[in-house]
Amino acid sequence: MDQATPLQLADIVRHHGAAFLRQQGGWLSQEQQQALRAVARCRTAALGGHIWQCGGCGQQLLLYNSCRNRHCPQCQAGVRARWVQQQQHGLLPVDYYHVVFTLPQQVAELALLCWSNRRPIYELLFRAAAATVQEVAANPKHLGAQVGLLLVLHTWGQNLHNHPHVPGLATGGGLSCDACGQIEAVPRWQSCRPGFFLPVRVLSRVFRGKYLALLEEAVQAGQVQLPAQLDRQRQPGCWARWLAERHQQEWVVYAKEPFGGPEVVLKYLARYVQGVALSNRRLESLAQGVVTFQAKDYRDGGKSKRIRLAVQEFLRRWLQHVLPRGFVKVRTYGLLANRQRQWKVQLSRLLLLWLGLWCVAASACSGSVAAARPEGLVCEECGAALVRVGVVDREGELVGLEVGHEGDSS
Repeated sequence: MDQATPLQLADIVRHHGAAFLRQQGGWLSQEQQQALRAVARCRTAALGGHIWQCGGCGQQLLLYNSCRNRHCPQCQAGVRARWVQQQQHGLLPVDYYHVVFTLPQQVAELALLCWSNRRPIYELLFRAAAATVQEVAANPKHLGAQVGLLLVLHTWGQNLHNHPHVPGLATGGGLSCDACGQIEAVPRWQSCRPGFFLPVRVLSRVFRGKYLALLEEAVQAGQVQLPAQLDRQRQPGCWARWLAERHQQEWVVYAKEPFGGPEVVLKYLARYVQGVALSNRRLESLAQGVVTFQAKDYRDGGKSKRIRLAVQEFLRRWLQHVLPRGFVKVRTYGLLANRQRQWKVQLSRLLLLWLGLWCVAASACSGSVAAARPEGLVCEECGAALVRVGVVDREGELVGLEVGHEGDSS
């Protein structure tokens, strides 16, 4: 391939997607096939486009439409900026903590269960992680408050292997509540200790217990099906013994030091919330049927290394991270849950104002939000804003005129 321009995932799909479908299409879901088609057509004449004109020098530019598939690395910038704008209304002037809940990678049976039961396994991961934070935070020995929590599903590691985990953000404090998580009739703001969220060892063990209990319930209810490779687990006593062995293992829960404030929180959201398994900037080359891309090796201090995969294996790994149709990958809980979110956030802000903490980050909130807004297109020749003036169909024919519409290229 011509490497004069940076390699993109769409280039790989256009050159090898059809052959991959012929050879491997039997195991692909409808969503995976749709993702292949969408990425291949993204920003090409197949989707039509718009004519943009410079308001200064009058130069015109034809830009093709994006596919807007949530797994396409070309289509996330505009979506990411708009989403961050919407979420800024729920920001609080407190420390935010980065937490990550991960399924054990060394357990082969969990990987097999995940492969054949993606939707329920991911649902259980969300439920167990959220219930863990809420329960431990509500415990008066640790905090005694209902905190705000935002979780994002990531199914990949840097090498594109299956690695289900939910990174998220948690507020460094919350509204005082009872041990069951119910907010008190006259709540107060309960802050975490400086630089400390919740005990990681407690989070880890509660998460392990909750996930395994939910998994057992799902298997008993027929919501999670044991694949053929786990036939031996169907024998009497084997499944219970397997669960008991998992209870003896340590599960990893990660909690990082607090973020600097709302500005840093927004940068985190922009990076992680609308993330995809592989960004175009990590791709290096496609030559003789081999894809080369960069990946961080966290077992070796986060060093960047080159990974080379046959294009068929590369596409297989990428497609395993295409989510089921309608699956919600970003979820909020506690103070940030959509239900009653407005009054909880307003009450929290009032209590923080009373404590003298509100003004500390109020200006940071407004400044960060302005920076997160998607920028309009500008002319490369004179720097003036571009306006959308026409619509082009899939045949390249002008089918409509528009007057003075400014916006982004998505």
